Amino acid sequence: MIRTAGLVSALALALATGGCAMMNASGSDMPPLPASATAPIQYARDIHSYARPEIAHVRHVSLDLTADFTAKTLSGTATLDVQGVPGATEVILDVRNLDIRAVTDASGAPLQFTVGASDPILGQPLTVRFPALAAGGTQKIVIAYATRPDAAALQWLTPAQTAGGRLPYMFSQGQAILTRTWVPTQDSPGIRQTWDARIVAPADLKVVMSAETLTTDGETVDGGKAWRFRMTNPVPPYLIAVGVGDVDFAAIDERTGVWTEPSRLHAAHDELVPTARMVDVAEELYGPYRWGRYDLLVLPPSFPFGGMENPRLTFATPTIIAGDQSLVSLVAHELAHSWSGNLVTNATWADFWLNEGFTVYFENRIMEALYGEERALMLQSLGWGDLQSTLADLPPADTRLKIDLTGRDPDEGLTDIAYEKGAAFLRTIERIVGRERFDAWLKGYFDRNAFRPMTTELFLEDIRAHLIRGDQALEAQLMMDAWIYQPGMPSNWVPPVSNAFVPVDAAARAFAAGGPASAVPWAGWSTQERQRFLAFRPEGRAEGADWLTPAQLADLESTLNLKAEGNAEVVYAWLQIAVQHRYQPAVPTLEHFLTTQGRRKFVLPLFTSLWAEGDWGRPIATRVYAQARPGYHPVTTNSVDAVVGRPN
Repeated sequence: MIRTAGLVSALALALATGGCAMMNASGSDMPPLPASATAPIQYARDIHSYARPEIAHVRHVSLDLTADFTAKTLSGTATLDVQGVPGATEVILDVRNLDIRAVTDASGAPLQFTVGASDPILGQPLTVRFPALAAGGTQKIVIAYATRPDAAALQWLTPAQTAGGRLPYMFSQGQAILTRTWVPTQDSPGIRQTWDARIVAPADLKVVMSAETLTTDGETVDGGKAWRFRMTNPVPPYLIAVGVGDVDFAAIDERTGVWTEPSRLHAAHDELVPTARMVDVAEELYGPYRWGRYDLLVLPPSFPFGGMENPRLTFATPTIIAGDQSLVSLVAHELAHSWSGNLVTNATWADFWLNEGFTVYFENRIMEALYGEERALMLQSLGWGDLQSTLADLPPADTRLKIDLTGRDPDEGLTDIAYEKGAAFLRTIERIVGRERFDAWLKGYFDRNAFRPMTTELFLEDIRAHLIRGDQALEAQLMMDAWIYQPGMPSNWVPPVSNAFVPVDAAARAFAAGGPASAVPWAGWSTQERQRFLAFRPEGRAEGADWLTPAQLADLESTLNLKAEGNAEVVYAWLQIAVQHRYQPAVPTLEHFLTTQGRRKFVLPLFTSLWAEGDWGRPIATRVYAQARPGYHPVTTNSVDAVVGRPN
């Protein structure tokens, strides 16, 4: 298969990863790196990075930063260990709106540097020049810098935006290419780096990071407390993450636990108790968990995603705290990323399906092992419904697994194609070859490629070498090239069928035909069954046409007590119906929902639906967004701005 970019010298890479292995052996609670991590890496060309890692690459980042909540900045130094081919005299880094104050070597001697022209998506190249590298040599670069208050990866919350209402809060979100707004490094998923950090914050706040904590209570220093961390496994830069706030910890078992604001700790802990068993099940499926601890940080409501798989410390939205453990599939998803995404990582954002498709598949296997086949089938079926909507909405070129993101923000590839079509592809392979054989290949895939970047083409090489093994009939049956490179769904796909949804669909049809909401067995349904009921749309309904009368909507809202519903997924599904019917009595519920959480999965589609309702929906969208936007993370506002426009 075609491969891109050149090889870094085996000697330089062995030295780089050997340094990581030595750190693992010196007291970290993480196991030593596997042999795969010391093999030469073939760097794919990443169109979303200025880096040239085939010439010089960052192998380690050491941060020493102070969090200033008044200025809303992080400032200090990033010390980079750079390796490359013999004779290399420069390294190109990625930065975006960073104030670079100085660049020196380890002794403090100035190094020549230039900051290039700014691109609205990519930011700027920071080129640092140094004496020519000897074979296997390392150059230390010390960058003194500060972030800006509008750094897109960081959200600075006022006390009023937290649960406690007393102290401020700050957190980061680096995926896809936002780490460059707070760390000057080579911000490409294919350039894995070890890292350590010292973060100084006000004494009444705690610092947590996606790494091993070395100072459990902080160290008293001028200006507050210093907190130290280290990550001895090489990771893509988007997984470097920090949170600073009034947070406490509750253990679930000896290697899992929950961080969140004190007033929410009890509820979060009780909701997330299944986490411990999930880790055990994941290991039983696909091999050892290689990151030491697995904890969760339940963030304030403005967190833009359901979860972010930061190593050792998943960042999670509080919207999963439903009170009945019904939304813990999100935890299974982020945990599964510890293998698919964190262990084996998409080399570029065009290969994003390798992270998310594998993870959705793995997540569903965890849920099946814990909750049974029917629960897993319900989740598959809900995902299939989401995928059908996505296939209908996107241009055909964007329904391919290997997506072309030239000239686009990689966030545009963050659709259900990567997630649900990717998982459907893997389920198709499993169905054709059998689960036992597929599991053996997948476990081997994670082992063979651990701590390494993966391209779609290298994935195809691996599966052809270790699963298909020259069987041309099997190759034809799997239709892999059609799945990856062609739009839509190939002909060998079999949609999931959940028997549990048969009576739900019947109830939805009966209600739409005029039956009373009191006939709907809502109280006995699971969250997934309720989602299915609210997702019902009559076949043949014209685009934009109503399917319920105002009286039916009122009956639904009142009988099912949807005004008081606390499950965010159910509220979202109801509000989509209400907006599409211009149901005015639901507007207060809509306003409350949009102004009390900033999860992009909910926020963006609701504003999009409002905007589609023209003279009714657009004034509501404009008014509510002006109120809600200050509480949203930049990841969310960047998306909603494109729909509603930025408020004046």
